[in-house]
Formats: sequence, structure tokens, C-alpha cells
Amino acid sequence: MHARTPEQASFADAIDAFCRDKTGTRAQRDALTRNGAEAHNPALYAQMAELGWLGVGIPSKYGGSDGGLSDMCLFAERTAYGLAPVGGYITTSVAAGPYVKFGTEAQREKILGGITRGRVEAIAISEPGAGSDVAAITCRATRTPGGFIINGQKTWVSNAHLADHLLLVARTNPSGGRHEGFTMFCVPAGTPGMEIRGIPTLGGKEVNDVFFTDCFLPENSVVGTVDRAWPQLMAGLNCERLILAASMLGRGRRAFDDAVAYVKERKQFGQPIGSFQAIKHRIADLATELDCCELLIYRVAAMADEAPERMLPREASMAKLKTTETAKRVALEGMQMMGGYGYALEYDMESHLRATVISTVFGGTSEIQRDIIGKTFGL
Repeated sequence: MHARTPEQASFADAIDAFCRDKTGTRAQRDALTRNGAEAHNPALYAQMAELGWLGVGIPSKYGGSDGGLSDMCLFAERTAYGLAPVGGYITTSVAAGPYVKFGTEAQREKILGGITRGRVEAIAISEPGAGSDVAAITCRATRTPGGFIINGQKTWVSNAHLADHLLLVARTNPSGGRHEGFTMFCVPAGTPGMEIRGIPTLGGKEVNDVFFTDCFLPENSVVGTVDRAWPQLMAGLNCERLILAASMLGRGRRAFDDAVAYVKERKQFGQPIGSFQAIKHRIADLATELDCCELLIYRVAAMADEAPERMLPREASMAKLKTTETAKRVALEGMQMMGGYGYALEYDMESHLRATVISTVFGGTSEIQRDIIGKTFGL
């Protein structure tokens, strides 16, 4: 395990205790998620806000605790391990970054202050024709007196149905290069001309299509600089990839612990199945891989905290790639070790698999992460 400061150790212990109390049983989790249909429980999230945890990465000026990326990763990891239904945290933490770095003072006070009080934020980038190829965005923001008119569609927008605002990336100048002419906008929930439609998935109610039809946004909706959203997006990649990785580290560790508990108790041929070499070696390999992921995530987070302005495309992509692929493997191996019980809804392993298998797709697929890493070597 990586070294933690005394404050971080106390923070982790507090989160673990909270989760044991609030989400420690299957009955509690089912009640909080409508039997797995919801990935986020606002009431539970509000309790965490009251404890001051949601402002861990927010400047104290806006009600936060001035924590760094390491602290945000710790929160994401431990809540994921505790199976706390607070899926809104990931998109909220990712959306917060551009407001901190590029937002106006009014935007920061509204958005960041709301985050510390338990409000959810979302970010809308992907489109039907622009997933991995983000530069292919066609959603248009056209100048009009006093602001912009938005037309187009966004898809796979996590937590749009819960969010107070959407951080929208739209094309404002179609005549520039592939990575030019994009602008970020802050779109309040309920803005006329914006429609949100849920997309049914294996994970329940998580992602959405968002349609913009002659949606007017005033000039003060712009976040940062007009036509400069691309470098603003790139500045936030460390945070997005590491928070996603940390969350999957927590889920992977929970799947691992569930599998170990099962193979210690399950007996076949007169002995616990964990005593067989095939299972024992499998457990050893997974434990080693998870420890490697933890060391990588928190090493990169420490690097980012030491130099917040530094771009770490190779390291952040490595953390996201390694951890999400490992978490998926742990859940698949756990299901195999548990046999039919791993597939049964009675146990959590099937939900671990559903949670981890998509992690190699969202936030940049494993293929894209490998491509980024390769490019950093001049390939």
C-alpha cells in the first residue's frame, strides 16, 4: 500500500466507517439504489457533503478543503470499495476542474460552492459521431446578440439527469483546424431548448442523450475563452483519468476481497477451494496487479499535486489503462472462481463485473489510452 499522510489515513478510515454503517449490507444498498436501478443517491451524497468530504478538491475560498488530486483519488477509491451509490462524484469532480482553472468568479462561487453542498455536475462532450474522436464534434454554438444559440446532440452524458449544470463543449468556429474553434459553456438544468433522455444500460440509470434545439445561452455562460476549449479540455485529463482509475481500484479491491472470502469458505473435494493451487495462484496474481495499480495511481497523483499545471498524458493514461483492465480482470476471475454463485444476483460479483467492464470504455477507451501512451514515445 502506498504511504498516506496521517490526515489521509484518518480520512480513509472515516469513509470506510461511514460505508460500513450506511452501505454495509445488500439490503441497505438495494434500498438506496432501487435494487440497483440508480447509481447515485442524493440523500447519501448530502450526508457526505455535511461531513465536508465533497469539497476535498475544492479551494477553501469556495467552501472546500484545499485538498489535491491524491485526496480526491482517495475519496473515489474508498467510496467505490464501500459500494456507496455516489456515482455523481466522478463527473462532478471532472467538471469542477475547468471552473477552477478557467471560470469566472461568479461561475466558481455558484458551481464550486454547490459542489461542496452536494450538488452534482456533468460534462457533455461525446456525440453520436464523436466518441473517441473528440475533435469530430459538430454540435454548433452560433453567435447571436447577447450570447449563443446551441443546436446539436450529445450522448453518453453521465449524470445529466441529476446535474445542476452541464459543462458543454460545442463548436463555435467551424473554419479552424480539427482542434480549434471549440468553446465550453455552462448550461443550467432546465434551460429552454435542452432535452435530456435516459439511455437504458446494464448499469441502470446513468447515461443520457442530450438534445439542443435553438437553445439560447447568454454570453456569461462561456467558461474560459471562446474557441479555446481544446487546451482547456487537455488541462483536465490528469484529473479525469486518475479519478476513474481510483474508483476502479476501489471496485477491483472489493471484488477481490469478495472472491477471497468465498474461496476460503466454499468446500469441494473435502477442502476449501482456495487451498487448490489453481485458485491460490490466481489470487496471488490478482493481488499483485492491484498493488501495482495503487502504486501507479498515487504516484501520478502526487506528481500532479506537486505541479498542478503539468500535463501527464503518458502517466495518467497508464494509470487509467492498467487499473480499469485489472479491475475488469478481477471481476471476471472472481466470477469464474465463484462459479454459478458469481453469476447469481444474490451476490455482488455480477454487479462488480457490470461496473468494471464498462470502465475500459468510458473516459477514453483502453485502445485510446494505448495510442496516447505510444505517441508520448514519438510513435
